[in-house]
Amino acid sequence: MKKYGFMLLLLLSMLVVPERGHAATTNNTIILDGKQLTSGQNVQIENVNNTIMVPLRMIVENLGYRVDWEHGSQKITIGQQGTIIELIVNQKTASVNDKAVSLLAAPMIRNSTTLVPIRFISEQFGLRVEWNSTGKVVSITTPGSTGGSTDPADAVMNLAQVNGVSFSENRLLIAMQGSSQPQIMVLKNPDRLVVDLPNATFSDTFASGQALDPTLSGSLAVTGYPEVSGIRYSLFSTDPYKVRFVIDLNYAKNYELSVSSDLNKLVIVDLNAPNTGETVVPGTGKKLVVLDAGHGARDSGAVGVTGKYEKAFNLAVVLKAAALLRKEENIDVVLTRSDDTFLELKERAAIANNLKADLFVSVHANSGGSSSVSGTETYYQRESSKALANVMHKYLVKATGLSNRGVRYGNFHVIRETKMPATLLEIGYLSNKGDEALLFTENLQNKVAAAMVSGIKEYLGLQ
Repeated sequence: MKKYGFMLLLLLSMLVVPERGHAATTNNTIILDGKQLTSGQNVQIENVNNTIMVPLRMIVENLGYRVDWEHGSQKITIGQQGTIIELIVNQKTASVNDKAVSLLAAPMIRNSTTLVPIRFISEQFGLRVEWNSTGKVVSITTPGSTGGSTDPADAVMNLAQVNGVSFSENRLLIAMQGSSQPQIMVLKNPDRLVVDLPNATFSDTFASGQALDPTLSGSLAVTGYPEVSGIRYSLFSTDPYKVRFVIDLNYAKNYELSVSSDLNKLVIVDLNAPNTGETVVPGTGKKLVVLDAGHGARDSGAVGVTGKYEKAFNLAVVLKAAALLRKEENIDVVLTRSDDTFLELKERAAIANNLKADLFVSVHANSGGSSSVSGTETYYQRESSKALANVMHKYLVKATGLSNRGVRYGNFHVIRETKMPATLLEIGYLSNKGDEALLFTENLQNKVAAAMVSGIKEYLGLQ
């Protein structure tokens, strides 16, 4: 019989210790709402392939989360605020409210203590996590708290962390955590825009999503944009610290710069402004829709019964829907990703929030514990999003022809943290052979894309 309780985690007596592989141990320092925690155990925080792993007991005891441990299966269940997470030691697939989710690093056992990926846990429960690579400190801030790190290294360095970069819809998107005021220079011969982020460095997780060589330099390949030939970036200096991004232009181009005001900043350099020398808001008078293709790059999402990746399906549908939306005179569309790029969940929400979008739609394919589960379902998190979910689901079910699994509440980050009506679409189940085969057909993807456009237009009152 299962029994919830934190002390169960102390009873782990595993004799087999997983190999460390590419794990690197650090000082055992965790800051929660400005207060340093102590584990009472000789267990280190570990950095496993740029994923920070922390002792589970340290976190849940101080946050008051409910935990269950199954000795035989080595399954950990964490419950809080209507969200149930299930993780299994040494397995890189977790479950969030019965939905399969891929992990970048599997939970592990160290000295009879369970280590879990803190960023994954935090994103599911709306926590804010900062990783100081200099002081080797994990800082966790709960919703509504203003606490922060007290580590001396933070006070000395206090560097903003650049977590990711992408280029989509003629916009350079830079995800950053911390305080840095971007500075832009317009240079000639050749034409280029230089974006400097003072008092900043690349985070430990940046290289897991983007190319970064030993000199801390890299580039983005850009295709399909006549104005831009490429994007370059580097840690430009360390005295003082400065990260530099360079947009190589084929000809002079006007731009707009916007920066979100929260701690998890999104810097946007928008090249859609006309070459008039004036700063204008693109798409004035139009409705702005942000489409989010779930997962990407190192995060494959669900894996189908024949090995197909959810990330590929999501992107294919979003690209088709975007192409249709661009034909609408009264709609502007922005994609969180237009290629096989990795974005954190908070970065996806920040794109929509910073652009003050009218709608946010996230596309996914599901996976279940049984191969017989099939069908289409649509999620909302806030009551203000339920009407959008209902409209989208109506068209979606008709397009797929799969079982109608209904409109459901889901506490998913991207539809919880966005400030506009937002919905998450689960088109079908990749764990079902029939669903998987159907989802990867051009015909079905075209139908789903058209259904999304119909739902968006109806909700916005444009049809």
